[in-house]
Amino acid sequence: MRGRRADHLLAVAPKLRAKGSDAVIEKLLSDDAVVASQEIAGMSDRGLRRLFDRLLEFGVVRELSGRPTFRVHGL
Repeated sequence: MRGRRADHLLAVAPKLRAKGSDAVIEKLLSDDAVVASQEIAGMSDRGLRRLFDRLLEFGVVRELSGRPTFRVHGL
């Protein structure tokens, strides 16, 4: 059974235009947390940071570390 946040992430997914956003969504659904600087196929570091910023704006993910330089995101 998926949680409410996972359902919200899947509902927002069609609004994401980044090339590797599908891989990021799968990573978020399968792992507890994802580092914003992690290497994910098809995503540059900058693109990944922008994607997480957009997911934060949608209220889908939370920033878990509380630090501005090494950000960890999770549902």
